Amino acid sequence: MKFSAVVNMARFDTSRSMEDVAAEALDMVRIADQGGFDIVWTAEHHTIELTISPNPFQVLTNWAAHTKNVRLGTAVVAAPYWTPIRLAGEAAMCDVLTGGRLELGLGRGSYQYEFDRMAGGLPQGEGGRYLREIIPAVQALWQGDYAHDGEIWQFPSVACVPKPLQKDPPMWIAARDPNTFEFALQNNCNILSTALRRPFEEVETLVTRFNETQASVPGSAHLQHTTMRLAAVYDDQAGRDDAVRGAINFGRNFENLFKGIGKVTNGFPEPVDFDIVANRDEYQADALAENLMFGTPDEVIAKLERYEAAGIDHIMIGPAFGMSRERNIRSMELWCEHVIPHFRAKEMVA
Repeated sequence: MKFSAVVNMARFDTSRSMEDVAAEALDMVRIADQGGFDIVWTAEHHTIELTISPNPFQVLTNWAAHTKNVRLGTAVVAAPYWTPIRLAGEAAMCDVLTGGRLELGLGRGSYQYEFDRMAGGLPQGEGGRYLREIIPAVQALWQGDYAHDGEIWQFPSVACVPKPLQKDPPMWIAARDPNTFEFALQNNCNILSTALRRPFEEVETLVTRFNETQASVPGSAHLQHTTMRLAAVYDDQAGRDDAVRGAINFGRNFENLFKGIGKVTNGFPEPVDFDIVANRDEYQADALAENLMFGTPDEVIAKLERYEAAGIDHIMIGPAFGMSRERNIRSMELWCEHVIPHFRAKEMVA
């Protein structure tokens, strides 16, 4: 099994400095690098303190200077905020500066709040058009001179400068619906999915969707599927309580942005009341502890073995969602001391 970690910088108020937030993220990345994680990822978001990363390539380049082994990914850049030439060039430069470790993940964009400020008010639902046009254009620009005459962008023949260090940096697409799964595999892109806070059956649905799509797209057998869960490994009841509390607090901010049902003041989303959230039952403490990748090392290993049996061979964890710095660091240490070695030992026996 492969292990990825999404490390997003975030804060919920001004009591924490940006220096402290950035230092904590770097500490987590260093632990991941030394402890056997395959990839660390960071997202692109703008004007939102819940996810602080206006240019993920800048973050990854910084992390590269402090790591040796782990690959470095964007999960994800929002296609409507870019042009093909700029994205191809900045991604390629990041690949050069990280020593050929870039994994380029893309998505259509998440929040209408951002679209109103970054994409001229484009309806968020139309972001898929940008995603579908930019991916083949970036792939072509990496190969050499290329002219583009598309629905959204037009430009004369031009070369991407620099070229990426890798001949073809791996590309990933954030996807949940069948059409996006199909587009990704048809365009030589791996799949980043998420079961959100839903029960394990949602993971099984995503695995089935990937397997069926892969079977229907010739030449896609080499492509990968990873699914993401918020994750915390702890060794006491207080750790469980902190993880559940963090997930609830994070969710109250996330639901504001995802559904556009609250205000954002000075970059901080207003935590919404779950009475107005349709999926509020998913935020019950027992449901969160069961559905998310929360538990003691043995409990998390048991959950992952169930995922593995269902067909997940690459788990993507979200280990930073509002717990204390001490809890986050301890959780990453427990992943590296107990969880990952368990699966590495199984691979050696096999």
